[in-house]
Amino acid sequence: MAPDAPDMVIHTPSTPPPAGTAIKRAKRKRTYPLLSAFKNAKAITGLVIIAIFLLMAIFAPLIAHANPTAEIYALNQPPSSAHWLGTNSLGQDIFSQIVYGSRISLEVAFAAGVLATLISLLVGVTAGYLRGGVDQVLSWITNLFLVIPSLPLVIVLSSYLQFRGEWPIIGVIAVTGWAWSARSLRAQTLSIRERDYVLHAKLVGQPWWSVVAGELLPNMASLVLSGLLFAMIGALLTEAGLDFLGLGNVDVISWGTMLYWAQNNEALLNGLWWWFIPPGVAIALFGGALALLNFSLDEITNPRLRKRKVKMRVKG
Repeated sequence: MAPDAPDMVIHTPSTPPPAGTAIKRAKRKRTYPLLSAFKNAKAITGLVIIAIFLLMAIFAPLIAHANPTAEIYALNQPPSSAHWLGTNSLGQDIFSQIVYGSRISLEVAFAAGVLATLISLLVGVTAGYLRGGVDQVLSWITNLFLVIPSLPLVIVLSSYLQFRGEWPIIGVIAVTGWAWSARSLRAQTLSIRERDYVLHAKLVGQPWWSVVAGELLPNMASLVLSGLLFAMIGALLTEAGLDFLGLGNVDVISWGTMLYWAQNNEALLNGLWWWFIPPGVAIALFGGALALLNFSLDEITNPRLRKRKVKMRVKG
């Protein structure tokens, strides 16, 4: 009989590649979720719109040369080359009011959103991390603000303000708009505080503030940013609603006060669409840009949505 033939290794397509090749491929495919925001169409659109409004508010004197409060122009003029958005019944330039009004509206949106987020962060993380009696008290306060209708509460608080200005309105909006985000942050804190790396940080003797700042907050960054964007949207709409009802400072120019004066002078009945449509479109555009950023943030940071998007591309 012939001697046995030496064993032969047959490489098939199912044979795994060498370990070094797999590592190189893994490194080549590695992505960073937050950096992929620059590839997300929703994020880019939202950032561009927000940047345009911010630049308009910063460089308002260079963009609009007319005084937004000066009553020196012909009344009720439609949009033209002289007045891009026309004039109102008071003889004021609408385009200048849109440009200068962005300063107050954006100031309230950013400031009230940041304050509401800080309050929700303080209450939610404290309640979730300490638990016990502190958690019960803070949760009771949070539930109290959740069951009270926010808009009537804002109207009541604003009506009792002795001083009418931006910062009292910012304070009222921040005090009434933190509860929903605080509840989400508390639930997330309860989940993260039981993770192995948090328990390890406690066992090695790290102080509580170091555990919160080094272990909890970095893992809740997307949730905090999402709450900030929602708070800014709510602050923008609330400020416009208060000004429209005359509960804000109607002597200053903002998108909400433009709607207030348009309503008082019956702009809709007189067909002066260029008086109330531009501020409404500005509010909708800026709020929509914030919403687009929020949706894109969810797509970028949520692994399930990323996997679903990849599967849809593969099927397509």
